[in-house]
Amino acid sequence: MTIALDLAAVKARQQQTWASGDYGAVAARIHLISEQLVEAADLSAGARVLDVATGTGNAAIAAARRGCVVTGVDYVPELLERGHARAAAEGLPVDFVTGDAERLAYADGSFDAVLSCVGVMFAPDQERAAAELVRVCRPGGTLALASWTPEGFIGELFRTVGRHVPPPAGLRAPVEWGVETRVRELLGGAVGPLRVARREFVFRFGAPAEFADFFRANYGPTLKAFEALDEERRSLLHADLVDLARRHDRATDGTVRIPAEYLEVVAQRTAA
Repeated sequence: MTIALDLAAVKARQQQTWASGDYGAVAARIHLISEQLVEAADLSAGARVLDVATGTGNAAIAAARRGCVVTGVDYVPELLERGHARAAAEGLPVDFVTGDAERLAYADGSFDAVLSCVGVMFAPDQERAAAELVRVCRPGGTLALASWTPEGFIGELFRTVGRHVPPPAGLRAPVEWGVETRVRELLGGAVGPLRVARREFVFRFGAPAEFADFFRANYGPTLKAFEALDEERRSLLHADLVDLARRHDRATDGTVRIPAEYLEVVAQRTAA
């Protein structure tokens, strides 16, 4: 089997994973990341904006609230349906389109700004996805990305789950997008200087077990990991997730506050 076929198989499994559970429940908790990303991008009303791997539309809707002409693209139709309902509820004209981050169906330079909030980082072919982000952004346009870091809480969550259900061999870790040097490597000379900020989003739960149960029920990668295990190993994974939450908890009032680091990157597309 060729590498291309391997990546295609990985992508097909990813689509099933993100369609499972209720990612909308997770996205609803982290919408602040998208709001901050859109503010950092300093978008103007009327700007043509593409939100890549939009999920349920957090960044797309944030941009639409600022008067932008927005398209959100994702390869999971179930997530797009939720995004469409959210935008409609606010009276925001976001165009949600089924599509692949590695093969964007738009001409070169079609958008004034291209965004992705903890989305494109999961594309199996990182180089191809990065090249597509750059290609559809016009010269002088803005690229803005938010990605979980390897050192942060979500990076450790992935490693914890991976000890129980290893990821496909040879697949680069999504959290590499949360490393400044890797982002520079991926975007290359197609962009000017990067504006980089390490930020934290705080997850809040009533107890460590509540965190573990929430991610088990709603977050596709965690849900699928539990489904792949027998009952004994499910209990071990659950215990590890509870322990993870306890170790990262910074609350002093008996609840749970978990800082989760992510990397915010904003850059301008260089002239063609």
